Amino acid sequence: MESVLGRYRNLTILVGILFLQVLGLAVQVKRSSEDESTRLIRIWAVDAVTPFEKGIVWAQHGSSNLWRNYFYLRGVRQENRDLKQQIQQMEIERVRLSEDANQARRLQALLGFKEQFIARTVAAQVIGSSGSEQSRSVYIDKGTNAGLKPDMAVITGDGVVGKILRVFQSTSQVLLLNDQTSGVGAMLEKSRLQGVLRGTPAGEIVLEKVMSDETVPSGEKVLTSGGDQIFPKGLPVGTVTKISPGSELFLNIRVKPAADLSRLEEVLVITQREEKEPVASETEPMRAADILAERLPTVPPKPAPDAGKQPAAAVATPGAKPATPTSTQVQVAKPADGNAVKVVKPAAPKQGASGIPPKPAAVQQKSADNAANSAASGTVSTAPADQPPSAPATQPPAPQDTPH
Repeated sequence: MESVLGRYRNLTILVGILFLQVLGLAVQVKRSSEDESTRLIRIWAVDAVTPFEKGIVWAQHGSSNLWRNYFYLRGVRQENRDLKQQIQQMEIERVRLSEDANQARRLQALLGFKEQFIARTVAAQVIGSSGSEQSRSVYIDKGTNAGLKPDMAVITGDGVVGKILRVFQSTSQVLLLNDQTSGVGAMLEKSRLQGVLRGTPAGEIVLEKVMSDETVPSGEKVLTSGGDQIFPKGLPVGTVTKISPGSELFLNIRVKPAADLSRLEEVLVITQREEKEPVASETEPMRAADILAERLPTVPPKPAPDAGKQPAAAVATPGAKPATPTSTQVQVAKPADGNAVKVVKPAAPKQGASGIPPKPAAVQQKSADNAANSAASGTVSTAPADQPPSAPATQPPAPQDTPH
């Protein structure tokens, strides 16, 4: 059996020649456009390859979508559950911290604690350095013309830089933390251990005055304690990098400063601080001070002395002795008609109690005789003691019965 090429040899040669001619024309002919001209062979090649490329891209996107939407989705569901659980734990922690913060504000308001706030700062630019290994300081472009004074705190957005050492008309010298003559009151963030932060001749920062029996973890943050009355409390200073035993029962704690002291460009100078007493939140139903005030026992008010009232005169039997000013007598008089009368005579007020001085003995004896005469006649005298008694009536016979 003859092959196809053998049977159609002439036709095959003709087709090949025509293909080569067309290919040569495609290589020579150029199609011009607005931007550039492209050969025809290139256009044909792109048109021939484009369908295959589209098919490959479609298969790639389909396989990636299948992986993301099915296989990878199984892991995403587990991750979603873990994230939801973590969100719930963080919400519980947020509520607890919020309650602790509210309680701290109430206690601070109750105890009268004061907090320091940064009220005013002045921005300055670093214009130079000391250029000496013995003294580590920088110069800024603000001085007395901007209200700067010595011992003002200098900070950046990262943390504490130092304090102003000298002030000139338009410049100031800032002593950095890593200078060996510097000193900052500092404390550890978690353990709240306090110490003194000083520089070393090598340019490092060391936290001193921490006892060797304390446990200080590496990586703990160091904050200002506010005890030096220069830096406000709570500003970041650095991070603990190395702990080693020191001399005299103290630890040698090396601290990495929070601010890059070798690349300072702009700083802030704290020119004014304010002390404020924290106030409990107004959304709280009751403050701790109100709760404490309700639980404390109350003292009843002292009654005011009633100077308008005067003691009534007592009724006594004839021959009875006059009552003393410091006692209260109760006597029963039985007149002739047989009806007993009980009269109570209150004690006379002392000098200075109600502003009325005591009466003389003669006046008291006269008042007692008048009261006895009235009781014998069956009447009770209600006239004030300071008025002169009226003339007594006719004396009735003395009762025969003894008073009960």
